[in-house]
Amino acid sequence: MVDGGAAPGGAVSGAKRELRCTYRLQLGPNLNFAHVRELVPYLEELGVSHVYLSPSFQAREGSTHGYDVIDPTKVSEALGGEEGLRELAATGIGVILDIVPNHMAAVEENRYWADEELRQKYFDLDPVSGRWRRFFDIDELAGVRQEDPEVFEETHKLALRLVEEGVVDGLRVDHPDGLADPAGYLRRLRDGGAEWVWVEKILEAREPLRDWPVSGTVGYEFLNDAQALFVDPAGEAEMTALYRSLTGESRPFHELADEAKLEQATGTFTPEVDRLRRIEAVPDLERSLASLPVYRTYVVPPDASPTPTECVRSSPSYVRESANAPSGEVGDDDRAAIDAAVERGMPVAVAARLTLDAPAPADFVTRFQQTTPAITAKGVEDTAFYRDVRLLALNEVGGDPGRFCLSVADFHSRCAERARRFPRNLVITQTHDTKRSGDSRARIGALAGIADEWRAEVTRWLELAAPLRTEVDGRMAPDATEQYLIFQTLVGVWPATVERVQEYVQKALREAKRNTNWVEQNAEWEGAVSAFVAAVYEPGPLRDAIDAFVTRFAPLGERAAAGQLLLKLTTPGVPDVYQGDELWRLSMVDPDNRRPVDFDERRAALAALDSGAEVTRANIKLHVIRRALALRASRPEPFGGAYNPLPADERLCAFTRGNHEILAVTATRETAEGATFQLPPDTTGTWRNVLAGSARDPDAETITLGTEVPFDQVRFGDWPVALFERQR
Repeated sequence: MVDGGAAPGGAVSGAKRELRCTYRLQLGPNLNFAHVRELVPYLEELGVSHVYLSPSFQAREGSTHGYDVIDPTKVSEALGGEEGLRELAATGIGVILDIVPNHMAAVEENRYWADEELRQKYFDLDPVSGRWRRFFDIDELAGVRQEDPEVFEETHKLALRLVEEGVVDGLRVDHPDGLADPAGYLRRLRDGGAEWVWVEKILEAREPLRDWPVSGTVGYEFLNDAQALFVDPAGEAEMTALYRSLTGESRPFHELADEAKLEQATGTFTPEVDRLRRIEAVPDLERSLASLPVYRTYVVPPDASPTPTECVRSSPSYVRESANAPSGEVGDDDRAAIDAAVERGMPVAVAARLTLDAPAPADFVTRFQQTTPAITAKGVEDTAFYRDVRLLALNEVGGDPGRFCLSVADFHSRCAERARRFPRNLVITQTHDTKRSGDSRARIGALAGIADEWRAEVTRWLELAAPLRTEVDGRMAPDATEQYLIFQTLVGVWPATVERVQEYVQKALREAKRNTNWVEQNAEWEGAVSAFVAAVYEPGPLRDAIDAFVTRFAPLGERAAAGQLLLKLTTPGVPDVYQGDELWRLSMVDPDNRRPVDFDERRAALAALDSGAEVTRANIKLHVIRRALALRASRPEPFGGAYNPLPADERLCAFTRGNHEILAVTATRETAEGATFQLPPDTTGTWRNVLAGSARDPDAETITLGTEVPFDQVRFGDWPVALFERQR
């Protein structure tokens, strides 16, 4: 076996830091461990307890993201090596580390790949074609056989040692759905000493996280719930009618998604499908792979576990995994998902094999489950989300564009469930993988609240834009769907530079795979659409109309973003701030959302607030984050305690935490005049306004609240947020 070597330097500390808030950082050539170390004083002043680092193990030369690991037994030399990581941890800030167990880079730099014997041991190779299980459709990333205990031990000894020695407090697991046995893998992580583990598990809107030994997910379900909460249901009919009239598309989203998944199964993922078919010839395999309503099931087939070595035969993780092997295991959620797939086209003969009601090779069941996540991700996130453009704010990782909005009652229910099952679940509004930033998404989502006005406005834009289109092969470019995507995008990010928007639109066109795609690029069509975007930016009536509308409309989106931010900081879970998101950040999908952050600007803004600067539109997010995290630091118990929804006007989301010690309220609609909420009788009295008062004297403003409280009495200026602490 390949040896990772001994640890340089001494241990940092075995004690975990208090988990209050994480700050996600995308490491790379311009942001290494030394750079992060310089940020620590600023982050600690902001209230952050942990830096949440992108993958930091040795990646291929020139890697810009770290997900193309070549040696999981070594910390990246380009980032500063293990010594640099230890020096970062020695500052006192906690470290959460992103790890990539599913795959490694299939390149000669990778000694596990270059050595034929190690390649056979470590990688999931196709014995017939010589091809391998890929990460999605990326040939250069090959699937790793984590189901083999020796492979797990070798590829995780560094990560688990860093946890044991207190250098790292917790782990974020990338793409666990690609593994043969996600539950067994996570049990091995826990048995290896990793107590805090978050999984990048993409859940459908009503899908619960399995009872795995984890702290929770990375938070996409909160992101989508919070956004849907702020989408006005009164606008659904108008927004749907507008979308249909412009594009001619009337099918529900799930039909578009299933169609796109089937395209992926019959095209991009032909090698994976062929391998499955060689294992078990079943009818309509492609349709079956595209028909699940969730990313994957977790059926444990009989005798699926690999033969253990003597060194792990008696380990608790092996005993638990092998206990179910003789008869297999099918959960109720698995059966429900497979039953739903039958209704959507999966043959009964295939379903019976997946539910173990009919004989099937264990390898078929396992590989089927490893393949559906990739087909779903590429079909839904990277195709259908760019075809269904009814309201782009709904087209987010883990989201369901068919669900237009979410009621306050349902939001409360989901928060209470999170508090009960996974109180350390991350809660987010943006990641490096989201389709747009939280601020941009909130702007677009707010269009539903002015649906009539938006219809009139975009109709005028389309008329003004007509001369800017170009004929390509008898059709006008961009077509109606593409124009509507472009105009919603501009609402979300205006005044982004034309170059940024052109880069995004080119990616969106290729992802949609309607008029061009990544493999067979239609250069003429792409050029015509790029020229259209450039023409929109030219001085003239169209640019003036867009600028005037966004100037007038943007405050609605900003107020919705502020409300979602407050919820992220106060509902159950651990809030995460994506790099730079403490100030307004209008971003599109990667690479746009991975642009360098001006930390000098953020340091200066925080210092100004500390010196008594007025809270303005420019620094409102920074102010809310700073005050809320200071409250979490001084009163951690309520935030780890009960979540108590309060009776309130339907335009308000109001709740307390703990024993009614913390009060948070936000208006989910632009107009909330006259809205009230009710406090329990035994909680009336003196409360401190956490968001008011100066930095030098934050306790200066207190207020007496009765049982019925007008929202206007407690909101923070013009912002639709309120955060109070009951005086002890």
